[in-house]
Amino acid sequence: MNNRPTIIDLFNQSVEKFSENSFLWEKTADKFEALSYAQTKERVFELASGLLGLGVAAGDKLAILSEGCNNWIIGELAILHLGACNVPLSIKLEETGDLLFRLKHSDSRFVITSGTQLKKIRAVIDELPDIQNVIVFDKPESELQGKEISFEKVIIDGVNSLAKRRKTIERTAAKVGADDLANISYTSGTTADPKGIMLSHRNYTSNVEQAMTLMKIGNADSNLIIIPLDHCFGHVAGFYSFMAFGANVATVQRGKTPAEALKNIPLNIKEFKPTVIMSVPALAKNFRKNIEYNIKGKGKFTEKLFDGALKTAYKFNREGYNKSKNPVTKILLKIYDRILFSKVREAFGGRLNFFIGGGALLDIELQRFFYAIGIPMLQGYGLSEATPIISANSLDRHKLGSSGFLVKNLELKICDSQGNELPHGEKGEIVVRGENVMLGYWKNPKATAETIKDGWLYTGDMGYMDTDGFLYVVGRFKSLLIASDGEKYSPEGIEESLCDCSPYIEQVVLYNNQSAYTSALLAPNKDALKQYVKKQGLDFSAKEGKIAALQLIQKEIDEYKKGGAHAGEFPERWLPAAVAIIAEPFSEQNGLVNSTMKIVRGKVEKRYADRLVALYQQGAKDICNQQNIEQLN
Repeated sequence: MNNRPTIIDLFNQSVEKFSENSFLWEKTADKFEALSYAQTKERVFELASGLLGLGVAAGDKLAILSEGCNNWIIGELAILHLGACNVPLSIKLEETGDLLFRLKHSDSRFVITSGTQLKKIRAVIDELPDIQNVIVFDKPESELQGKEISFEKVIIDGVNSLAKRRKTIERTAAKVGADDLANISYTSGTTADPKGIMLSHRNYTSNVEQAMTLMKIGNADSNLIIIPLDHCFGHVAGFYSFMAFGANVATVQRGKTPAEALKNIPLNIKEFKPTVIMSVPALAKNFRKNIEYNIKGKGKFTEKLFDGALKTAYKFNREGYNKSKNPVTKILLKIYDRILFSKVREAFGGRLNFFIGGGALLDIELQRFFYAIGIPMLQGYGLSEATPIISANSLDRHKLGSSGFLVKNLELKICDSQGNELPHGEKGEIVVRGENVMLGYWKNPKATAETIKDGWLYTGDMGYMDTDGFLYVVGRFKSLLIASDGEKYSPEGIEESLCDCSPYIEQVVLYNNQSAYTSALLAPNKDALKQYVKKQGLDFSAKEGKIAALQLIQKEIDEYKKGGAHAGEFPERWLPAAVAIIAEPFSEQNGLVNSTMKIVRGKVEKRYADRLVALYQQGAKDICNQQNIEQLN
C-alpha cells in the first residue's frame, strides 16, 4: 500500500488479508448474522454496479439518511468506489430547515434513505429539482412514488449487470486519489449555521493510522456501533479502524421509532458481546442510571455494599495513572470485583474491555464510576474538522479527567488570542496540523480561511497541556464568558455541575458579555419542583408554591458560594447573580439543541435576547421576580 492510501486501498488490503473473517454484523430477525470481508466486497460491487446503472458518476454527491445498518456502510463504500462523495445525514434532522439546507447546499444528486426516514425526503423533494433518484431501504417498489426506487431493485440490476460493469468499477476505483472527497460532513452548528466539512480519503486513512497509535485492535475484537454513523467519529472509531485490522462491526437493531431503537441498545450489547463500545456522555449517563436502578432494586444491603465497593475503587484507582499501592485495598477491591462488579459487567456481554468517550466533555466522576466497575471509559478529544480524533486516553496511558495523549503524526500548539504559542500549563486555543485536517468548508472559502491558517487548524476549543503531555479541554473559545474588566472564563464546567448536582435544574446557559455580573437562562425540572412544593404543604399552582420553588433553585445555586456544599469549586464571580427561568427546555424540536445533543448557545442567546437584557435591569437579581413566577405557569 502507498504512503497516502485511500479508503478503497484500506478496504482492499483488509479483504485480501482477512477474506474469510466476519466483518459486518446485523440483527434483522432473532439473532446477529455476519458478512465476511469477501462477501462485503461483493455486496459493495453489486451496489456500485446498480448505482452505475442509475447514472452515478465520479464527482457526484449522494446523501445517506438512514439508521445504522450494514447497507449504510456498504452504501458508503460503493459510493467511494465510483469516485463519488457521500453526504452523511443525521436521522435527527427535521425536514424543513436543516435537512433541506444540507441537501441543497451539498448539490446532492441522489439520496439513499431508510423507509422510516422516507417521509422527511417526501416533505422536501419538490424543493429539490436536482435530486435524480431516491433509493429506499425496507420498502417494496409498490409503495414508492415519483423519483423513488427500491434498494432491492437497484441491487437486482447491479447483480445482473455486474459481469459487464466490474472492470469499469475497478478502473474508476483505481483512479480515486488520496485528496479526493470522501464525505461532506455537516457541522451541528453550536455557534452558527452548519458548514459542510470536506473530508478526503487521506483525511480518513491518516486518522485511522493516528488512532491506532493509541488504540490496539485485533481481528478478534468487536464493536457494536451505538453512535450515529453520519459523524466522522462513527466512521473512524466505529468501522474504518476495525476494518483496517480485520475486526468485527455490528450496528444496533433498528426500531420502528427512535425510542424502540434505544431500547434495543442494552439488549444488543448483551447478545453481541462487544469488546469495545464508542459512547457519548448522554449514553454513558443512561448506562450508569440503569446500573444504579438495578442495584437499588436488589435491596438496601446490596445498595450499601455497592456504595462501599465504589468508594474503595475510587480510593484505589485515583486518576488511573497514579493508583494506590496499598495491598489491603487492592485485595478488598478484588473481592468486590468478584462478588459485585463482575455481575454488572455481565449486563454488557461480559467481554467489554473499555468504552471510548467522545462528543463532549466527560464528567470525571462518570469516568471514575466506569473505571471502578472494570470497564474504563477512556475520554478522547477531537472535532469533525480533524476527522475527528486528536487525542485520547488508552488502557496503557491515561489520566482520568484529561482528554488524553496526542495521537502520533499530529502537531499541536496552544495559542493566545493573537495566535502566539503558549507554554505548557497555560490555557489557550487548541491548534493542530496534520494529514487529518479537513480540505476546508464546502462552498465557504471565507470560513475556511478563518479556520485553517498556514495549514494549522484553529479548533475554537480552549485547553492546555500538562507536563506529562496530556491534553485538557476546558470549553469553547466562542462560548467564553467575558467580564467587564476583560477577564474570560469557560462556562461549561459550572453549567454541567449545576445540572448534575441538582435534581431541580434541568438545563442552564450562563451569560456574560462584558457585564458587571454573570447571569443565567435556566430550564427547571418542573416535576421535581412540584414534588418538593407538595412536601412543603403548598400548592404549586398558587403564587406561594412558585415562590417556594424559585427559592429552592436559588438555594441550589448558593451551594456553590461561601459556606455551601460546593463552595470553592468555581470562582464566585462566574456564578449567576441573576437567573431567568424559561418555561420550555432547550431541545432539538425548538432548534436549541443540535443532533449531538449540545445546546446551540448562539441560537439560545438570540431566542432569549429580551430576557438577557432584563437580567441586567433593576430587580433582576431577585429570583422571585414576576417574570420568573409567570414562567412556572
